[in-house]
Amino acid sequence: MYYFRSSEQVANANMSEHDFQLIFLGHSGFQVQSGAARLVIDPFVQGNPLAAHLDLNAIDCDHIFISHGHQDHLADAEELVNRTDAKIVSNFEIVSWYGEKGIKGHPLSFGGTYSSDFGRVKYVPAWHSSMLPDGKNGGNPGGFVFMLEGIQFYFAGDTCVYSDMKLIPQLCGSMDFAILPIGGNFTMDAQEAILAAQFVGVSTVVGCHYDTFDMIKIDHEKTMRLFADAGITLILPEIGKVIDI
Repeated sequence: MYYFRSSEQVANANMSEHDFQLIFLGHSGFQVQSGAARLVIDPFVQGNPLAAHLDLNAIDCDHIFISHGHQDHLADAEELVNRTDAKIVSNFEIVSWYGEKGIKGHPLSFGGTYSSDFGRVKYVPAWHSSMLPDGKNGGNPGGFVFMLEGIQFYFAGDTCVYSDMKLIPQLCGSMDFAILPIGGNFTMDAQEAILAAQFVGVSTVVGCHYDTFDMIKIDHEKTMRLFADAGITLILPEIGKVIDI
């Protein structure tokens, strides 16, 4: 069952060590709460007019996972690190780029897995590009498979669908849901995302990377219908709200 609660309600809730919560920060940004762990994925809040009502200072994290080097996926990472002392987890080039700023991180490449007290996270390929905001090489773009206690999910990052997605459940096991881009133009659209969901073996998709810019605006009703016709539940989350899974 999925239900929404405000960030304030979440902050005031008494959570058990096994509770899991997923907060949509807009665009491709998410905050994951799993037990004592506070994880953020691809933070892009302050530059997103659709997320203007969010307060970056209210976001707590101890790890920040960055899928690739584009501004709309890491714009707020440094500010979050300066306030929370979070660790950056990404590819070698991105972690090295932050390292030059004195920011700690853990580098990964495809096939690599980061382990911590909250579980494991595997770095998997994405078909996209990756240039850092200052024009430096952002390394290979990727996605993440989060293997947390009691729940497992795939965050695809910016990508088209590709047939090797079928390997992900073979390597990581079955997943409860997937977070997939659906806006088209720079990533896969709804039809490709449906195929991606089938490849990774999930029946629930949380959509992201849509509506932020004119070129990735979607028809919500049509998109929901496409997923429903394919037998897949699509969640179009509200920015600043929580999906409890």
